[in-house]
Amino acid sequence: MTDNAEYTPADVWTWDSESGGAWASINRPIAGATHDHELAVGEHPIQLYSLATPNGVKVTVMLEELLALGHKGAEYNAHLVKIGDGEQFGSGFVAVNPNSKIPAMLDQSTTPATRIFESGAILIYLAEKFGELLPAEGGARAECLSWLMWQMGSAPYLGGGFGHFYKYAPIKIEYCIDRFTMEVKRQLDVLDRQLADNKFISGDEYTIADIAIYPWYGAVVQDIVYEAAKFLDAASYKNVNRWADEMAQRPAVQRGRMVNRTFGPLEGQLHERHDASDFDTKTQDKIEAQG
Repeated sequence: MTDNAEYTPADVWTWDSESGGAWASINRPIAGATHDHELAVGEHPIQLYSLATPNGVKVTVMLEELLALGHKGAEYNAHLVKIGDGEQFGSGFVAVNPNSKIPAMLDQSTTPATRIFESGAILIYLAEKFGELLPAEGGARAECLSWLMWQMGSAPYLGGGFGHFYKYAPIKIEYCIDRFTMEVKRQLDVLDRQLADNKFISGDEYTIADIAIYPWYGAVVQDIVYEAAKFLDAASYKNVNRWADEMAQRPAVQRGRMVNRTFGPLEGQLHERHDASDFDTKTQDKIEAQG
């Protein structure tokens, strides 16, 4: 292990935009808009501004599940936000989410329109609005919300910790990778033990807890993100894998994973979604034209 004993903190930490690896440009220490940019607004009740990161996938899967359940009020326009280009710092986006993170959502069915940001808050808002995928009361509701909050609190160790230092950091620091790897394995063990006795995360019913956790932890064991399943011994978490495979077979999950995706195989990308027919009429030429 590299000896970092000689490291001395700066008198005052300041931002060096030239360091920090692939995502250095968004790791700035100040909030607020950097430029004026008005958001596009479509015709549907729900306006989503996002990218198909795990947090973004949560919301598109949720919306697709609601539509599959027959809720026409969940029709949505999904507008692509290119976070690598800093589009989340435009004035219109900051007005919807002052934290400048995707996903952010506007519900135009209310007067005035309701803004919702933070993926967990969006899932709860939609579940309560349509009365789906969140138990109404009692222990089942508490269990579902507990696992949702588990995901919100745990995923930064997976994404900002393990994922960043293993996959994206310009310098591979053994201590950081080892520390966060052990935490991710502990989290996978938590899920594996829970799923040993439950079909879904919070019990026998499919809920927003599954929708929140799958794009992170399901994607890790299926090697969709970070390309680290082998090193995490992901195959050993048999209950997580069983659940993840079932999740991946859900049509709404398959559609939701495509929306706002700009990476991976072209047939799996739908940069923007403005109508349900976009999934049916999508061709490779259409995908390439979106780029």
